[in-house]
Amino acid sequence: MIEKMTLQPGQIVKNLIPSEAVTINRVQNLGASVSIAFTGVNTKRANTKVISSSEFDALEILTDEGIFNFKGDPVKFALFAEAERINSAYQFDPLFAVNCSIVDPLPHQVEAVYKFLLPLPKIRFLLADDTGAGKTIMAGLLIKELLMRGLVERILIVTPGGLTKQWQEDELGVKFNIPFTLVNRSLFSSDPNVFHTAPRIVTSIDFISREDVLNVASNSHWDLIVFDEAHKLSAYDYGNNSICRNATKQHKFSQNNVNTFCCLPLHRTEGE
Repeated sequence: MIEKMTLQPGQIVKNLIPSEAVTINRVQNLGASVSIAFTGVNTKRANTKVISSSEFDALEILTDEGIFNFKGDPVKFALFAEAERINSAYQFDPLFAVNCSIVDPLPHQVEAVYKFLLPLPKIRFLLADDTGAGKTIMAGLLIKELLMRGLVERILIVTPGGLTKQWQEDELGVKFNIPFTLVNRSLFSSDPNVFHTAPRIVTSIDFISREDVLNVASNSHWDLIVFDEAHKLSAYDYGNNSICRNATKQHKFSQNNVNTFCCLPLHRTEGE
């Protein structure tokens, strides 16, 4: 039998489970083993575990519930406090995404994002500024703000084929420090579930319009979809025929599987 039974209900110990410290609810001696009922400090999940004598000796009492002993690692505490400060910074900084990104936005870009886009309860917007007006910067600011506020997690950006790398590396990676996965045919062939597993994706409009790809992507829920050069989604007239090349499938996809939707058209051509 285990002779020393120093654990008491209400004490907080570590090394019982690997993921977190736990609060002891009940301790029962079972001969050569000990049954411990506990509740996770962070997850608040209750469970029971039977441990051996050696595992019992490895337990370390941190403190009693409701008592602070100030024996924690000060460096880790400082990191935690800084992480919490950053996580809540948007509540005190009205231009938080601007101040934590490598961009120098113009007044009309700030006005579009912070006066018109963010206050909306459900964003479905068409950014139709002229070429060179910085629609990509507006989209990046919007994405950064929504991510920091915890309003979006899964993001899909659909661009023309020649701009996917620019969006992934230059616009989002360098300027806004937001990592995105560039999905093309080779990656999709090696990992057909990438549209379900990757939280943030950049892909081309020609690739996602393929039947096999669109079927997979449309079965995944997205918090935000951004279409660059969205005029390519529109129907157009060719002679006496009205052609809806990409409009029907991709428009239905964007309407049915997304909470937030933003389009960046380049221009309007004759017949659209």
